[in-house]
Amino acid sequence: MSPYTEQILICTGKDDWPSKIEDENEGENLAADFKQLLSRGGAYADPYHNLSVINSSFPSSRTNGESTSSSLYLLPSFKYVPFVRGSSDINQLVKGYLQPDKLHPAHEALSPQIRDRLTRDKKELESLEGGLHDINNILVLICGHGGRDARCGKYGPVLRDEFEKGLERNDFRVSKDAVNVSFRVNDGPDTQLDPIENDHNRLPIARVGLISHIGGHKFAGNTIIYLPPKMKTQTGGSHPLAGCGIWYGRVEPKHVDGILKETILGGKVIEELFRGGIRQDKEIMRL
Repeated sequence: MSPYTEQILICTGKDDWPSKIEDENEGENLAADFKQLLSRGGAYADPYHNLSVINSSFPSSRTNGESTSSSLYLLPSFKYVPFVRGSSDINQLVKGYLQPDKLHPAHEALSPQIRDRLTRDKKELESLEGGLHDINNILVLICGHGGRDARCGKYGPVLRDEFEKGLERNDFRVSKDAVNVSFRVNDGPDTQLDPIENDHNRLPIARVGLISHIGGHKFAGNTIIYLPPKMKTQTGGSHPLAGCGIWYGRVEPKHVDGILKETILGGKVIEELFRGGIRQDKEIMRL
């Protein structure tokens, strides 16, 4: 697992993409817009602050029949951005939230203008329509990128089905729908999303999706499990992995029940599958 500070998970509503997601030519391509800003040579490129951009099969939120925007998850911040419409919104999101408050010491030799360009300016978020929202979902992300690796295209949908069935057997509510956006755009960023997800007497909603390539062809069966910061154990206590993203590789259907029992319910990392992980404070986890 390559270190990163945030994963930008784009909700495309599709199960597969071209080998390079930035080459998608059907409709708006947010991955290409992000990569243009963040990759080497981009205006906000920073080798010490790696932002990972991946596509997902999750559907985007809609309001009032509107269908011209896409939604994003930001992980492990557990933020949801319901409406992103092209490069202007992306620029505001990167500059206003995704960039660091403080640059790496290696940047001290840069000019003040460049340092300012690479540093967060929270005021940029003020004009981001729909804002950012806390999300209390369990997210199971499985590489299903058949356009990149045929094995992932084969195993991804099978693993998705197994995780959905396993979560339901363990009394989790599995949602295949977009996050419920029940507010008017002008209500602002503090309006509650998906109110049922904030019912603390119930288990959090779980969503299982396919994602684009995340590296490591030898790890077909790549799976990332993000457990929300408010996650509790079955007895109501603190969950050891709350707020973490756990990367597993070579996951097969036979491993699903064990992952549910040990990691999602028990808060334990399965060492033989572990590729790495990240805590909500961006600390990279290694065994």
